[in-house]
Amino acid sequence: MMKLKGWLLAWIASTGSMAAVAQEYTLHSPDGKTELRITVKDSIRYTVSFNGKMLLQPATVGLSTSLAQDGPWKVANTKTSTVSQLLHPVVQQKFASIEDHYDQLQLNFKNRFTLQWRAYNNGIAWRWLVNAKGAWQVTNETANFSFQPKDSAWYPVEDGFFSHNERLYHHLAISQIKEKQSLASLPALFSVDGVKLLVTETALLNHAGMWLNGAGDNTIHAVFPNYPIKKVATSDRDEHVETRENFIAKKEGPAELPWRIVMIAPEDKDLLVNELPYQLAAPSAGDYSWVKPGKTIWDWWNNNNVYGVDFRAGVNTATYKYYIDFAAKYGLEYVVFDEGWSDTRSLLKVAPEMDMEELSRYAAAKKVGIVLWANWLALDQELDASLNLFARWGVKGIKVDFMQRDDQQMVNFYERVAKAAAARKMLVDFHGAHKPAGLQRTYPNVISFEGVYGLEQSKGDESKSISPEHNVTFPFIRMAAGPADYTPGAMLNAQKDDWAPHWTNPMSMGTRCHQLAMYVVYESPLQMLADNPTHYYKEPECMQFLQAVPTVWDTTIVQQASVGNYILTARKATNGDWYVGGMTNFTARTLTLDCSFLPAGTYTMHTWKDGINADRNAQDYKMEEITIDRNSKVPVVMSMGGGWAARIVRK
Repeated sequence: MMKLKGWLLAWIASTGSMAAVAQEYTLHSPDGKTELRITVKDSIRYTVSFNGKMLLQPATVGLSTSLAQDGPWKVANTKTSTVSQLLHPVVQQKFASIEDHYDQLQLNFKNRFTLQWRAYNNGIAWRWLVNAKGAWQVTNETANFSFQPKDSAWYPVEDGFFSHNERLYHHLAISQIKEKQSLASLPALFSVDGVKLLVTETALLNHAGMWLNGAGDNTIHAVFPNYPIKKVATSDRDEHVETRENFIAKKEGPAELPWRIVMIAPEDKDLLVNELPYQLAAPSAGDYSWVKPGKTIWDWWNNNNVYGVDFRAGVNTATYKYYIDFAAKYGLEYVVFDEGWSDTRSLLKVAPEMDMEELSRYAAAKKVGIVLWANWLALDQELDASLNLFARWGVKGIKVDFMQRDDQQMVNFYERVAKAAAARKMLVDFHGAHKPAGLQRTYPNVISFEGVYGLEQSKGDESKSISPEHNVTFPFIRMAAGPADYTPGAMLNAQKDDWAPHWTNPMSMGTRCHQLAMYVVYESPLQMLADNPTHYYKEPECMQFLQAVPTVWDTTIVQQASVGNYILTARKATNGDWYVGGMTNFTARTLTLDCSFLPAGTYTMHTWKDGINADRNAQDYKMEEITIDRNSKVPVVMSMGGGWAARIVRK
């Protein structure tokens, strides 16, 4: 349902002069539950209501460019439309098909600007279109989000624009988010009268990323890193911006700015199946049928610390053959060669103990793909030469690291790498990265992103922040933006009091089954096995699960979820098998798996569940096999910091 009002509210002031004219518009979601009201006068203001309750208080949006300043605004004409279609992702993160159903209102202003609004059943979005010729600049964009003092946020506080965006989420009252020292990266999550609102962006191309800051009066406003002038490299990987222009982005001719998204989730679990960042992103062009998701064994977290072998472990040919043999044995698609395989300042200079020609031949013979780590600065300087060399070796992908910025120059670097890799049929995994913002749809070979406070932090963070509570918080926030390369799979596990950081033999906090469940709960089409192959060889029961679990999904059903507390997710694989993952924070709890999602028939459920002593020894677990059908109700019993994993196959 959509209503559109375009009436004049004019009156004569006591002096006899004409007051300003207001233009008002109303847009509803297809199910009629969400109402977006827009008022255009000297500024553009909007509110968002859900089921008759206002969620976002009146706030402003606007745009300033070198062509025209922000307002006053006058709508010349409007255009409305309704779209209902099915999208079929090249890489299926949550679903094989996505219902894309929305109502759209387009406001065409007299100053050649256009503002598009969309209302979905699970959120709203807007973006600016500028019909310009020649060169121009975006000098500022206004995007405000206004709340009430009693509302709260899970807020990823940042120190500055130079960041890996690997943050914890501070649960703050809106009144605590002040103008100073309240910079946050996206996404950020807000709670308004029990409804969750997640703010993020997508279709981020040739522009600077959006951040948030406190504006006072319970308002959060968008801020942006301006275009760099002077940059200084302070190491082999860190490039700091010392001075910036007085504009956000350079443009040439007509332009579409990124979409600003507000997801609406009446229940916490709704955030885990929201696909708006994908739906609003620019579609891909060309053939990407060659993109192959999969699992990979990873060397960096376990420090190449293999043992029980007859060679010296380290960054050398023998060690990586050991990794390739492991991947081949368990049907893993890839092996990552992380930092150390080359000179960090030149990817063309291979480490002396690495025979890349031999390793390439060996991996190809074993049908295992190689993914090479790449320091972004070196890659930027030698992009074509490096990728041509990798292509000659038959490399299947690159892991690009340490960008730590999202100004326009860096955002364009992401796209340049995506294009160059796609031309050579290579995957890209961005680390040291900003959040996903649609690039994974535009270039489906961009298969995953870090930008998350992940398992790697357990190697050195003594604050005990990489905890089960964090592990059941970020999926509702960061993962809502797109795939998250958290890098799970620890086989050394400890409860909080027994956990300690260890660089060469790291452990995770929480139980073994907490780690196994991550392969269902967390989404990354290039999913890591972070631990030591030697450890995995000693865990054949765990490898039964890790060998089988896929990384892409036909269907996702979140049965129960609460931010920071627990998640219970069921997913259907392309072969028809179902997988279930349950995770809890430090509170032991029992949830119930309702198996009514299964088609009629009888099934075998293989479960991996916390052992009776997992609260003392986090590595304690038990594997069981039971028979179920669609009428079954299965107890999901989880210890403190615990988890539960299952594979369901038809008998």
